[in-house]
Amino acid sequence: MSISMNSTCLECFLSKRLEQVRALGTDEQSTEMAKKLAMLYAQSDADMDSAVLGGLAEDLINEYYSIDPDRMREEKEMSNRFVLERLDKVRSRIAAAEDPIYAALQYAVLGNYLDFSALYGQVSFEDMDKMLDTAFTIDLDKACYAQFLKDLKNGKRFLYLTDNAGEICFDRVLAEIIAEAFPQLEITFCVRGKPIVNDATREDAEIAGIRFPIIDNGIGIGGTPIHMIGAEAKAALDAADVILAKGMGNTESMFGCGYNIYYAFLVKCERFMEFFQAPKMKPLFIRDHT
Repeated sequence: MSISMNSTCLECFLSKRLEQVRALGTDEQSTEMAKKLAMLYAQSDADMDSAVLGGLAEDLINEYYSIDPDRMREEKEMSNRFVLERLDKVRSRIAAAEDPIYAALQYAVLGNYLDFSALYGQVSFEDMDKMLDTAFTIDLDKACYAQFLKDLKNGKRFLYLTDNAGEICFDRVLAEIIAEAFPQLEITFCVRGKPIVNDATREDAEIAGIRFPIIDNGIGIGGTPIHMIGAEAKAALDAADVILAKGMGNTESMFGCGYNIYYAFLVKCERFMEFFQAPKMKPLFIRDHT
């Protein structure tokens, strides 16, 4: 199961990548790439989600233009540095909150703003700095949160599926506070297996200071498509009692898959606005257990 693409997704998929490739070469090359991208979509499965198609498109563009797959290394470094420099202040605010886990979750969802792919050309560290002061105004589903705490209390294995660099630093804080509250939990972090836009990899997890075991999904896809991930990631999913999946990519590639998953993200595209009946940039915390 997944959140499959529709015509709105196709329009976004093509426009973003054509904007990218026009700056990389000649008009003839971008025209040829437009045809290749359209063919890639035409040959895709009917239920393919944009996270998977986006990963395939990245591979196609990188090969055609001889681009480093880790082309957003600078954005990732800036994001990690930005959050780490503010982490002590964030920790202090969370520690003083009435419910530190909920407070840390608010910051973790807010961190999903650091997305240089879905918010192409719109991410501003200056704006993010201001947003940090508003984290406690984020309203998350209380019933879903109560069930999340219940599952954490009763569970033994908690799998944290990360999304973007920088954002992973907030994820670290949330996981550490959860570990303090529920010491019986075995917590594992899962990152991307290969560089894909500004998503977090093992290197970013290490820079963020993640002190829990780190695995990767074995692929360079901006999500966690069950049929494509590596054996280690699949085994971790199967063994987990509770899963927290950050970001739209994880959501669209896993929604309805049957695991006990909690998704946390900001709504950043029309497809998600329509699917979840929520306005753009709305913070969501939802449970998917089928």
